[in-house]
Amino acid sequence: MSRLGALGARLYRGEVGYDFIGKRKFWYALSILITITAIAGVAVRGLNMGIEFKGGAVFTIPSTSVSVTQAREDSEKASGHDAIVQKLGNGGMRIQVTELDTKQADGVRTQLAKDLKVDEAKINAELVGPSWGATIANKAWMGLGIFMVLVVIYLAIAFEWRMAVAALVALIHDLTITVGVYALVGFEVTPGTVIGLLTILGYSLYDTVVVFDSLKEGSKGITKQTRWTYSEVANRSINSTLVRSINTTVVALLPVAGLLFIGGGFLGAGMLNDISLSLFVGLAAGAYSSIFIATPLVADLKERDPQIKALKKRVLAKRAAAAAKGEPAEGPSDSDDGFEDGPADVVPGAPAAAVAGQRGRGGRGRPSGSGRRR
Repeated sequence: MSRLGALGARLYRGEVGYDFIGKRKFWYALSILITITAIAGVAVRGLNMGIEFKGGAVFTIPSTSVSVTQAREDSEKASGHDAIVQKLGNGGMRIQVTELDTKQADGVRTQLAKDLKVDEAKINAELVGPSWGATIANKAWMGLGIFMVLVVIYLAIAFEWRMAVAALVALIHDLTITVGVYALVGFEVTPGTVIGLLTILGYSLYDTVVVFDSLKEGSKGITKQTRWTYSEVANRSINSTLVRSINTTVVALLPVAGLLFIGGGFLGAGMLNDISLSLFVGLAAGAYSSIFIATPLVADLKERDPQIKALKKRVLAKRAAAAAKGEPAEGPSDSDDGFEDGPADVVPGAPAAAVAGQRGRGGRGRPSGSGRRR
């Protein structure tokens, strides 16, 4: 068994683990800082909207010896607007100039033919109206809204409303960070970017639902026992699915990284950046939010429930009484506590007294003779 696989098995059994829930305030603060930075980037720098949203003209130039830098300078001088120049495989160029109408585009085309020393008849000009971009944007917002509503309804039915709220917060968190990165790095926002943003929502939701499903199974009948608090069970759920989340994210990120860094960087295929950057940032943010935001938020909301709050008091009182007597935290009746399919091993993040009590009885973090009840 590989080292990562062995670690995953130990995490699942509760032999090792990281206290995600106990340190949630730190991760909340980090997420708030990142989100504020993203919002500030959008507010200060704004988004570099592509020609599909602003409107303008796209000029396709036949093969020419003029450099990309010179072509950009000539295009900006002729149009008075910023230009994006891309080298094509046949030696030609693709020049995008925003905010041009038909009359202006004709003048720019004529001037480009002179500056680049090509036949004007061979320069293909395509005009894009801003109304088309507005239609695309409106449909994207509509699709996003419908998706969010369906997600909340599904999670509320399949799990509970607290998980639906937490998942929604995580999705908004992922979208905000991705849009903020676009503003900070200055990448162009195109319809491909919108497609990427909508795509990452599914990946982000997948990771979150995997943890929620583990938490749902692990918390069955939780109020019938006095061994673990809800937060400890939630922490166990994160740790038991941690390696799976990492593997899924890495496998998804590798091809996207190839598109972004090799296709867009080394090969200069700028159009690949439109969708690959949003996918790369969104996938990473989605894996982060499912672990550090969604599940801790569920634990926070759940422990406001009177029954869960009372459970926590009983568990802590029992541990305090056991510690005062110098006895293990669990009594002899723990194996018959009615906790169905719950965590029978050490829950990562449990108080030291509880962990010490278990190790004193069974070794390696498992109470002797305990197990999952069938």
